[in-house]
Parts: sequence; structure tokens; C-alpha cells
Amino acid sequence: MKTTLRKTLLAYVWITAASVVYAVGFNWCYEPNQIGFGGITGVAQIINAFLPWAPIGTVVILLNAPLFLLGWRLLGGHLLLSSLYAMFISSLAIDLLHMVHTFQPMDPMLAAVYGGVLMGGALGIVFLQGATTGGTDLIARLLKLKLAWLPMGKLLMAIDLVVILAVALAFGNVYSALYGGIALYLSSKVMDAVLYGLDTAKVAYIISQHPQAVAHRLTRELERGVTILQGKGAWSGQEKEVLMCAFKQREIVVMKRLVKEIDPAAFLIVCDAHEVMGEGFREYQQNDL
Repeated sequence: MKTTLRKTLLAYVWITAASVVYAVGFNWCYEPNQIGFGGITGVAQIINAFLPWAPIGTVVILLNAPLFLLGWRLLGGHLLLSSLYAMFISSLAIDLLHMVHTFQPMDPMLAAVYGGVLMGGALGIVFLQGATTGGTDLIARLLKLKLAWLPMGKLLMAIDLVVILAVALAFGNVYSALYGGIALYLSSKVMDAVLYGLDTAKVAYIISQHPQAVAHRLTRELERGVTILQGKGAWSGQEKEVLMCAFKQREIVVMKRLVKEIDPAAFLIVCDAHEVMGEGFREYQQNDL
């Protein structure tokens, strides 16, 4: 019980911090430079452009209400509550920060780059904690149920492009959409890096004259499982044992050294691996992103 409570509290601490970073990224990089932002926040930008008295954060909360009702039915209570919290904190932080400090415009390219990195990183952390910030984030999370093979960053990018174009029309500035597209691309890349790229893993395929010795040292010293695959040389017709081993990025130097110490002539292929699950790596969770 205590462990579950501690884990839940830690998740909400991360959501709070990420939501504040989200607000800083928007107020610092997007709003003063009129860079198109996707999602419900982008729609709120449009409304605020025509109704300056309507705070962007408050409009975001009002526009999210029907989406959260849909999310309650399809995603369940936990995701809804955590997403409501993330949406409320990020929207409140946007309005409060706007009240206490006005950021000055900067070079639009710098704003697009740093805004994309800040927003993508913040959204990735929120998603990792099993929440969304509402809006198109929630729409993308709902679509993920049907399109599980698509990364979250690419789903959001497709949805948000439409809103960015609308924001550019509202501002009457095509550069708003162009810079917004750059920021959106960077945001999706950073988000996917946070969600998937931090689990950096490699897979090695090893063909050696001493497969048993290599496998023994990898399992004993690297403490990684090794699978022996049966292979056959196409030219020689000789039967071969191919070793397959998944390992962390930081272990690549040790792995190569162990193999080459036993068999300097070993044929070694190292490939990137994504979402490695099992002992020594991360565990599968239901509704995994």
C-alpha cells in the first residue's frame, strides 16, 4: 500500500514539474513570437487573437471538457484523473505566468527550436506518467488504442499540423505556420525520444569459431542472456551457430571486447533495438505507449 502511494505521489510530482515546463515553453517561445501551436492550445491561441480578454489557459480548460467526457468512457478513471490534473496545472501555469511576467519576442528560429524541445520533453514526461495534457494529446491517446503501432509523436504531429495552419490563418502570417511546423517536428522527435529512445538497447549477432566460449563469457561477465540460432553459410554450406544477445547501449564496449578477446576473427553485427522487454529490461504494461 505504501509503495503504491509513494509511486502515485512521485508520478504526480513529475506531472506537476512537466506541466510547469510546458507552460514556460508556451509562454516563452510560442505566444510572444506568434508561432503556431497545435492542439487545443492552438485553438485557444486563435480564440485569444480575436478575444484578447479570454485567457488561453482558461479557454483550454473549457474546450477540453467534452474530450474528457469521451476519455472517461474509453480510457478509464486513472488516465482521466491524471490527465485532468496535468491539463489543469499546465493551463493554470500558462495564465499565472502570463500575469506575472511578459516574455519578450526572440529570434523565431530559436523560439521554434527551444519551444519544440521544451514542449516535447514535457509532454513525453506527462505521457510516461500515464497522463495527457488534454486536447489533441488525449485524442492521440485515444487513437493509440486503435493504432497501437504508431508512435505517439507521429500521431500528435499529424493532428496538430491542421491546427497550426489554422493558427497561421488567424494571425495572417504564413511564417507562423512554417516556424510552428519546425517546432512541432522537434517536439515529436523529443517526445518519442523520451518515450522510447531512453530505453536504449542494442542487439548483437555474433558468428564465431568458438560460440560456446563467447556465450559463456557474455552470460557470466556481461550478465546478459544469449540465444543460439542455427545458421548455414551460403557459400561454404557449413553449419554455424549464430549468437544473439540483447544488451544496453552502455555495455557495447565491454561486449565487443569480450567477443574479440576470444575470437579476433569473429563476425559481429550490432543493431539498434527498440522496446526490449523482459528480464534486465523494462516490463510490459497494459495500455503501454
